[in-house]
Amino acid sequence: MIAAESLIKQYGDTPVVDNVTASIQKGTMTTFIGPNGAGKSTLLSMVSRLLKRDGGSVSIDGMPMENFAEKELAQKMSILKQTNEMNVRLSVQDLVSFGRFPYSKGRLNEEDRKVVSDSIAFTELEEMKEKYLDQLSGGQRQRAFIAMILAQDTDYILLDEPLNNLDMRHSVQVMKVLRSLVDELGKTVVLVVHDINFASCYSDYIVAMKEGRVVKEGRTWEVIHPEHLKSIYDMDFQVQEINNQKICVYFS
Repeated sequence: MIAAESLIKQYGDTPVVDNVTASIQKGTMTTFIGPNGAGKSTLLSMVSRLLKRDGGSVSIDGMPMENFAEKELAQKMSILKQTNEMNVRLSVQDLVSFGRFPYSKGRLNEEDRKVVSDSIAFTELEEMKEKYLDQLSGGQRQRAFIAMILAQDTDYILLDEPLNNLDMRHSVQVMKVLRSLVDELGKTVVLVVHDINFASCYSDYIVAMKEGRVVKEGRTWEVIHPEHLKSIYDMDFQVQEINNQKICVYFS
């Protein structure tokens, strides 16, 4: 389990994350939702130790975050940031191979190569594995970065808006892959998404944030409710059940 306790991040006098406490249950998919500026991405960055926190604590499986060495943490938790820029020209296969660095230190063995190959297959990039990233569309490039994270083979996988630049088909494909990591491999997946229906259909738990604070959290079935959603987004929702899934309608 990941436990965040009283996390604080502020810039000047402006709090971005304001005394947030939340827990991520192991072996589940937990999705953070909320409007722009709610603090979701900042919180994820503090949980992954990419961003220094101004207050509070984070523990993983009962051990304080500070007790993890860099290599140990990299084998425990992986994160895909919202924006990913590479200063070198890499092929898809080279990029995905970077995911094995905490284990191989750049010297891939047979097991590493199999993990890289499987990760590329998961994201349907076999035909593009020799192509360079700058030859890919935005959606293809995003899938390549997701494959790199899969290759890192960590217990905890954090993804900040992983559906950016993906069309509907590939968004569904990515969510199914992430869901299978939970159901088949026992991974713990934590992500930030803006599409409320992806959160509703694939998540076990939802944490809703607004203005730097957690305003609602719990099992997905409980959070996806018109009154809760209105308090989060300041707009009216209709929630309909289709094939045992709660679908949110908010266009009217």
